[in-house]
Amino acid sequence: MQIAKPQFSFQRSDLPFYAIAILCLFPFISSPVALILGFTLASIGLIPANLNLAGFTKKLLAYSIIGLGFGINLNEAIEASQHGLGLIVTSIFATLLLGTLLTRLFKLDAKTGHLIASGTAICGGSAIAAVSPAINAKDEQISLALATVFVLNSIALFIFPAIGHALDMSQHTFGTWAAIAIHDTSSVVGAAGAYGDEALKTATTLKLARALWIIPIAFISALLFKGDSKKITIPYFILFYCVAIAVAHYLPQFDSIYQLVFTASKRLLVVCLFLIGSGITVQKLRSAGAKPLILGCLLWFAIGGGSLLYILS
Repeated sequence: MQIAKPQFSFQRSDLPFYAIAILCLFPFISSPVALILGFTLASIGLIPANLNLAGFTKKLLAYSIIGLGFGINLNEAIEASQHGLGLIVTSIFATLLLGTLLTRLFKLDAKTGHLIASGTAICGGSAIAAVSPAINAKDEQISLALATVFVLNSIALFIFPAIGHALDMSQHTFGTWAAIAIHDTSSVVGAAGAYGDEALKTATTLKLARALWIIPIAFISALLFKGDSKKITIPYFILFYCVAIAVAHYLPQFDSIYQLVFTASKRLLVVCLFLIGSGITVQKLRSAGAKPLILGCLLWFAIGGGSLLYILS
């Protein structure tokens, strides 16, 4: 007896969902906007019922992270790491440790707290996207973490240059601070670019160095959240991420192709954020309460204020 396979059915009511998903491939849709669009559709009930949203999103996230590896310049990242290694390592692990303590203090869901801390410590949405499958996070946990980080990330894009000018910070100093204290790479580039060319160069190279820490943090996260299993699930996409970095480094003659893959992966990541936003509603946010946002704010103030005091001292 043959078992009938489930057929894909397209309803006219699904058209807004798929249309917006396609629009997210274009550069005029930013990451925060994609997340908000997905959240809006979910809140008004326009998500296709027959779509395995969670499974598809996790696979697409993994592919996106691998593709982003082709955009990492290994030499620049290593050079930046050598100059700011102490500050990078201290800020990352201090943020993760503080995040763990505050998560327990607030009695917040452990995985949600860890994702928020990881996004604050390294590079916003990319870090959350990389760590979430390593700890087998649920869509609701990923969505809450992304929403928290993106809200603060968007604010940073506007207030950091103003603070830098108010404190009369040099280009190099501001670039260093932006790379450490702003979550997502896009806002780091935006804020530093608005401040000046030297600030942009400093911030970009230092942020690349921080991005490399996605690899060990994902492995550490898998260790911490292995649960009752005696075996650790290896996040293979992280290994392929490393391979992508190595390929781009040792075969530079194909750089034009790598840049295309990198650009496409960034757009796929935006689509992923739209899909993740589609998995959460107002009801789910209300049930989570204000704790995730409070945690994100405290971690952001800690890393932003602490790094600023260190840099200016």
